[in-house]
Parts: sequence; C-alpha cells; structure tokens
Amino acid sequence: MIDLFEKAVPVLIEGFWITLRIGLFSILFASLLGLGAALMRTTRHPLVSGTAFAYSTVFRGTPLLIQLFLLYYGIGTLEFVREQPALWWLFSDGARCAILAIALNSGAYMSEAIRGGLQSVPAGQLDAAASCGMSRLQIFRRIRFPLAIRQAFPAYSNELVLAIKGTSLASTIAVMELTGFARRLMSQSYLIVETFIIAGVLYLAINVTLLGCAWLVERSLGIRTGA
Repeated sequence: MIDLFEKAVPVLIEGFWITLRIGLFSILFASLLGLGAALMRTTRHPLVSGTAFAYSTVFRGTPLLIQLFLLYYGIGTLEFVREQPALWWLFSDGARCAILAIALNSGAYMSEAIRGGLQSVPAGQLDAAASCGMSRLQIFRRIRFPLAIRQAFPAYSNELVLAIKGTSLASTIAVMELTGFARRLMSQSYLIVETFIIAGVLYLAINVTLLGCAWLVERSLGIRTGA
C-alpha cells in the first residue's frame, strides 16, 4: 500500500492539475454562457428567447458524455472544421473539447438558475427604481442583478461541483486527467480500490475548496441556506 501511495500520488497529482485547469476554465465559460442565455430568455424578442430556450433544452436534455463524443469524434472529423485553423485548433484537442462540452452543459443549467433569480426580483422594486430616474442599465446593475444573484447562487454553487465532477468524463476522449491517470495506474497495479480512493480524495479536495469559497461568497451576500 505504501509503495502504491509513493508511486500513485505524484502521477495522480499531475492529473489533478489538468483536471483543475479543465474545471476552472469550464466554470468560467459556463458562467458567461449561463448569464448570457439567462438574459436572452428574459427578453421579449421571440427569436432571441427561443434560441436560448433551445440551447438550454438540448444541453440539459442530453448526456454530457454524448456531447463530448459529438464535439470530439463528430465535429472534429468534419472537413470544414479541418480547413479552418481556429476551429481545428479548438476541436483537434481533447482537453479543449472537454472544456467546451462541460461549459456548454453547465452553462445551460446555470442559465436556468440565473433566469429564476432574475424573474424572482419583485416588479415593484424595478418600477420604483425607474420612477427615481434610473436607466435600464442602472436598474440591472444596482438592483436586479444583485438580487437575482442572491436567489440563484445556491443552485449556481451546486453546478460548480457538478462541473468539476464532469471533468472525469474527459478521459473518454483521450484526455489524461485525474481519472485517466487513475485508470492507467489501475491497469498497471491491479489495485482498483486503492487507486480510485486516492483519486476520489483529490476530487474531494477540489470540491471542498470550491464549496468553501462559495460559502464565503454566500456569507458576503447575506444568503441564508439553512435555519
């Protein structure tokens, strides 16, 4: 067991940093996508809101694993994509495809959480702000968005954890992240339980850190998540 620990930890730590990089980039892009899609859903323009609804429905209604396969093994094989340097740069690399897929998937869920927060803001407060002479941008920045974030943040923080756990599927498209290295060590040592316990602890470390940061943000926003 000690020999396995000495051999496995340095290897899994290498995968840990790759997982962390994929997860953090995915969360960043997912947050931007989620906010954009939520704002699109709240508009009265049917084409804009319909596009955001279609995006949310498709990516929430299909498994992340299928989305990964379609992006890497599907879109990445198209001749048009191979002829475009920017597209080929994106779809030729498994890690970048994983970031894109997780961001699109998590962004769809985040958009619903943020949309719910935006819709929960009382109309009376918005009307009062407008009567005080605030512009629509000022109302959004000073009133609507801060109140919406307070409502949406608990669901948003849960999605952060799911995004990190989603990185474990990146190994299915030839990305050697934490799960990928764990599978390699398992095939070499045949110590399945021990190897994946160590990998699980490393995943737990990332998520506990994220949840701790989320808890600090919730306290700063004055959000009460329990009695």
